[in-house]
Amino acid sequence: MDMSDAVIVNSSRLKSIVWNDFDRVKKGDTFVAICRHCKKKLSGSSTSGTSHLRNHLIRCQRRSNHGVAQYFSSKEKKKEGSLALVTIDQEQKKDEVLSIVNRRYEQEQIKNEHVGIGTNSLDQRRSQFDLARMIILHNYPLAMVEHAGFKIFVRNLQPLFELVTCNKVEADCMEIYVKEKQKVYEIFDKLPGKISVSADMWTASDGATAYLSLAAHYIDEDWQLKKKILNFVTIDPSYTVDMHSEVIMNCLMDWDIDRRLFSMIFDSFTSDNIVDRIRDRLSQNRFLYCNGQLFDVRCAVDLLNCMAQDALEALCEVTQKIRESIRYVKGSEATHATFSELADEVQVETKKCLCIDNPLKWNSTYFMLEVALEYRKVFSCLRDREPVSMKFILSDLEWDRLSTITSFLKLFVEVTNVFTRSKYPTANIFFPEICDIHLQLIEWCKNPDKYICSLAVKMRKKFEEYWDKCHVGLAVAALLDPRFKMKLLEYYYPQIYGDSASVLIDEVFECIKSLYNEHSIVSPLASSIDQGLDWQASCIPSSAKDSRDRLMGFDKFLHETCQAEGSNSDIDKYLEEPLFPRNADFNVLNWWKVHTPRYPILSMMARNILGIPISKVASESRFDIGGRVVDRNWSSLLPTTIQALMCAQDWIRSELES
Repeated sequence: MDMSDAVIVNSSRLKSIVWNDFDRVKKGDTFVAICRHCKKKLSGSSTSGTSHLRNHLIRCQRRSNHGVAQYFSSKEKKKEGSLALVTIDQEQKKDEVLSIVNRRYEQEQIKNEHVGIGTNSLDQRRSQFDLARMIILHNYPLAMVEHAGFKIFVRNLQPLFELVTCNKVEADCMEIYVKEKQKVYEIFDKLPGKISVSADMWTASDGATAYLSLAAHYIDEDWQLKKKILNFVTIDPSYTVDMHSEVIMNCLMDWDIDRRLFSMIFDSFTSDNIVDRIRDRLSQNRFLYCNGQLFDVRCAVDLLNCMAQDALEALCEVTQKIRESIRYVKGSEATHATFSELADEVQVETKKCLCIDNPLKWNSTYFMLEVALEYRKVFSCLRDREPVSMKFILSDLEWDRLSTITSFLKLFVEVTNVFTRSKYPTANIFFPEICDIHLQLIEWCKNPDKYICSLAVKMRKKFEEYWDKCHVGLAVAALLDPRFKMKLLEYYYPQIYGDSASVLIDEVFECIKSLYNEHSIVSPLASSIDQGLDWQASCIPSSAKDSRDRLMGFDKFLHETCQAEGSNSDIDKYLEEPLFPRNADFNVLNWWKVHTPRYPILSMMARNILGIPISKVASESRFDIGGRVVDRNWSSLLPTTIQALMCAQDWIRSELES
């Protein structure tokens, strides 16, 4: 068609958004829409509608490769506004001038949520939920949906998507939370075992608000260790012990898991009164095994962090001197060159670089001190050469104390890594590591240096408070590891307790038998032998059950001998069999999954014990000095919204990982 005499029609009355990509021209009495990208001509008549124009935009290759468009809004209006469109051709070089063209646009109201375009389709509702899930998953601010840059990106990506407000995306997030919560309810209903719950404290980014996070830990029907955040509730600083315990109990009952609770895991500083009140409530209804003896569990990594803080506090002045020394060495090229020369002269073997620590990560301070110790001779030589400048260098006594206390920190770092990096972080892995720390603390308390000894005594006091609460549960979990069984107790307890070790071992074994007996009561397989005999007796014809039945004595004999043979319980058989060989990739849950038919009752017990999270600290925050912090994008929201976002994020991430 010859368009030489065509006239561009004023588009101010064209309301559809598609006219942002078309020019409407008039040739005689005919209206034509010309694509601004590929110059293709289509009908522009008002009677033709705009569907064919939308279809073309979906297929237009020139449009899809056109570049990046950015709109800069000076003043937003409710339905329309003026934006500047910056078009950057991908073929242009970076130094070429950008062309800015002012263009008006108006969002077209999409009445149908599901719009079909040729072979393509837009599901408006699904797209809105995808957007809400993305915000939940990645901690994005809800307000991002109202950012100009986001609106432009979405319009260029899919012009048919109806943009949503902040309030709308918040409502979508809440709807996702409700649906995901129902899924978690259904998971709990099908669980074959008990649930352990961890309690963790968070703070807002401004430090003004505290939150309590409750998470469920359990082993599912496939013998996989799982975790689900249950609640994320605001805690007022004025709450009393009773109010704290009431908040936790209400959350447990809301999930209907108070009757299925096996243990709870708290921070080391959580008040015993809070724990006692919750345990008493549950014990009244006889929900807890062993009268709640294994209910109160304290976080092992939190204990290590507390002892590490004690060690760093003892090194406070020394650490500051090390920082000043490193700053001096790295402060000028000349000093750094001199330091390197001295390192070569004294033949320092390390190739590690001196660096200042991050005070918010205590392992970072440990690494700084460890490297400084390797350069001890070099620092001493530098002090002799520049006595005035290096006045903050350590004395020999300070170096010796630093060396000793750094060895404490090294053990804490290694054990923390074992707990948080384990491929299978079940409860059985903790006992040997905790016992090693116990033995080390005993030795450290014998140090002739009173300064070191007093530090060791301080740390040992905290450790023994933890040990008194948790050692039985740790020992039971170790016994349920087929590589160790009772042998690990028999190895460590004499070293820790000396002559009284046998008494403590007997106490642990009594707890194990009590646990076993309680599990056998609820086990559907517990009385299989008796049920078989009862069924056998019920099959005897009534005519045979008279005084003349010559085999009645045989029935009695059969019952007695079967009972005698069946007296060898799961736990007896388990302990009598040889230890399973130790290897690095051993998965205790897989072992119990395979051996469940052989040990039906003991496997129930193993499921509940091994699911206890002896550590509840996330791997990425295992060395943090401060507590966990709610992202500032979310901490300003309503408490109900924060809970929905935090819980839904955990559930969606778990689903993606699995």
